[in-house]
Amino acid sequence: MNGEQIAVALHAADSITRAGVTAALRSRPEIRLVEPDDPAPVALVVLEKLDGPARRLLRGLQVPGSPDIVLVAGDIADPELLDIVGSGVSAVIRRSDATPDTLVRLVKATAAGEGALPPDLLGRLLDRVSRLQRTAPNPNGWTMAGMSDRETEVLRLIADGFETKEIAEKLCYSQRTVKSVLHDITNRFQLRNRAHAVAFALREGLI
Repeated sequence: MNGEQIAVALHAADSITRAGVTAALRSRPEIRLVEPDDPAPVALVVLEKLDGPARRLLRGLQVPGSPDIVLVAGDIADPELLDIVGSGVSAVIRRSDATPDTLVRLVKATAAGEGALPPDLLGRLLDRVSRLQRTAPNPNGWTMAGMSDRETEVLRLIADGFETKEIAEKLCYSQRTVKSVLHDITNRFQLRNRAHAVAFALREGLI
């Protein structure tokens, strides 16, 4: 096996979807698809809608030591989006936007601890958080948390869609420093990844 390959556990809503995704990604040298129960750093979850079985699947994957999740789904309502990101899903993309290239890019970003949200979904997440903050001082039991100016600035740039290298350039830090800041944040607040950290900071009104 190529040392740079990323093992990806594929979870699909049905056998036709699974066959289609497998065929689309089989030839990509960057990743290696494995069975759902096989150990892998990334889980690729392909769903049509977030119904009961889909939610149970996601909950089952969001436990300590579980793989980071790339979620491919149909239409996502605003409350669902906030719950998805807040619970630790690393990357989200619509089924209509999911090409082999975009899936590989999201898998690689997730394996690197970065993750991603489409710009319009991020905008909807921001709007949703803003509405929650106006109606509930501590939504879902999240409490206020203190972060340094450097930490909030890094998270703000992540929320704006910048990658680690771009953040380092904008703030005149090394990439190692940016990664260290993110590592400190995720460890301190027991967050799973960058997307989860952004959702946390948004809900706390820190960015």
